[in-house]
Amino acid sequence: MNDSWYKVENVHEVPSPSLLIYAARVEENIRRMIALAGGTERLRPHIKTHKMTAVMRLQLALGLTKFKCATVAEAEMAALAGAEDVLLAYQPVGPNIDRLLKLSALYPSVRFSCLADNAASINALAEAAARASTRLEVLLDLDLGQHRTGVAPQARAFDLYRLIVSRPALIPGGLHAYDGHIHDTDVTERTAASDAAFEPVAELRGKLEREKFSVPRVVAGGTPTFPMHARRTNVECSPGTCVLWDAGYARMFPDLDFLPAAVLLTRVVSQPAPNRLCLDLGHKAVASEMPHPRVIFLNPNLEHAQPVMHNEEHLVLETPHADQFAVGDVLYAIPWHICPTVALHSEAVVVRNGRAEEKWTITARSRALTV
Repeated sequence: MNDSWYKVENVHEVPSPSLLIYAARVEENIRRMIALAGGTERLRPHIKTHKMTAVMRLQLALGLTKFKCATVAEAEMAALAGAEDVLLAYQPVGPNIDRLLKLSALYPSVRFSCLADNAASINALAEAAARASTRLEVLLDLDLGQHRTGVAPQARAFDLYRLIVSRPALIPGGLHAYDGHIHDTDVTERTAASDAAFEPVAELRGKLEREKFSVPRVVAGGTPTFPMHARRTNVECSPGTCVLWDAGYARMFPDLDFLPAAVLLTRVVSQPAPNRLCLDLGHKAVASEMPHPRVIFLNPNLEHAQPVMHNEEHLVLETPHADQFAVGDVLYAIPWHICPTVALHSEAVVVRNGRAEEKWTITARSRALTV
């Protein structure tokens, strides 16, 4: 592997801080996702990681047609890009219900669906769809242990799915089973945890089908449990992070064979002390919701640099190698958490064959596009 793959030949043309996207690596990651899933039909990638129309077009060109998203804006981006099937992996409330229905009316050839996890929301979705003289596909959201959204498969899930079936304005779309709490580094432990969490989902599906309820799909997992769900024959896998990859998942899940395809370019803007470097990589350029390290530097002699201050516009490092760098020097860093990092940038600089060639808009960074 080329240890200098990240370097940009015409870096003097690239302002800092910038988000760099390496197009060939993105394409390779998509191919690896398809291979791991066993084909395009079983893959429903989450687009919240990249939020870019250009990346969606790469996915579509490689045969993907089904996508998962986190916001109505992302759903609209998917429709604009040419997706055939879009799942809003969120329970819409308030005005977002009508936004989703309006989007469905604007793109009648796209199969839109969403989640619900309680009777009040199911009824609200049904009433809104009836007012709009349409039908809305709804998947029941299951809580496998993260306790963020969803209903436990063993509890009221059967009755809630039956309620979806009973509402004429709703189409039962199946089950959504996200196991985002499973982060075991050891593959054997992660597999056991995933299997244990998924077992009641399979039991619920069996019970529903024995009662002659249609369960068209089970959308399962994210990136960490992607390999586990890929081995199941009757689920759709919905990984997201692996399209761009990041330092956090690379450190936690070395068994996942994906390439870092997004890098932050920053420059030294000051040397306030003999052992300190100040970079233009503040909270506004890299996700800061987690403890340090928030980036992993690719430049030699910065592997063990310690962050000592992080502000809106600045990141201050302490390193005994500070004297090897000068104000204006370019540094490259892989974000620890890529998804919220992408959302901090309005555009990404695209690198091909070692050169910055164009810019891709972070389309769904906005909360709303037209709807």
